[in-house]
Amino acid sequence: MPEANSDPADERADDHRADEETGDEETGDLPPDVVEEAERLTRLARDAVDDSEADAYRDRRASLLDDHDYRARVREDDSRDVLVLHPDEWLEDGLVRMDRVEDVDRGIERPLSGPGEADDWQTVDEHNRAVVDRVEATHGDVHGQNAAAFAEFMSNHYARAIESATDEEKEEFLTEYFPRNAWPSEDQRAVVEQSVQLAIETGESITGSAR
Repeated sequence: MPEANSDPADERADDHRADEETGDEETGDLPPDVVEEAERLTRLARDAVDDSEADAYRDRRASLLDDHDYRARVREDDSRDVLVLHPDEWLEDGLVRMDRVEDVDRGIERPLSGPGEADDWQTVDEHNRAVVDRVEATHGDVHGQNAAAFAEFMSNHYARAIESATDEEKEEFLTEYFPRNAWPSEDQRAVVEQSVQLAIETGESITGSAR
């Protein structure tokens, strides 16, 4: 329990400090697909045309996270907004209690805005999902699974089409995001570089080269 004379400003500082200590890429106790869906619902809520639609997306996100005893909030930093997912046990009255945080890696952060963020994120996401469907239909399940991971990376981290990926972004996906977040099988690991190239070529066949 918090001390009776605790300062609300100190509580907010603790909350922000705990947020900043959480990892950007690891998914803690949450399966990667749950994290991706929570981020997708958050973006849909932000882009909703009315409050009732936004509330519906947030309710779906809350229900999804409730199954894993997690909660979501959006932190507004100076340069970007960040989705923060916390274990429920860390929170009291909506604030993180630092004395309850035993493992900061259980917290998860995902940027929602900033450099490269597109206004039409939903359009980008739909395009990238269409690329995945075509890769899977043409090249099989393993390449399709890898393309899906690449699509989530490009949609949720850069809000851009798969075929617009730079060499640096492809390297980030292959060395950081894919091994940490995709939970790949040995078959997936063996062909992931080829899968990325197939996804890019497929995206270009739909829209033309983006670079």
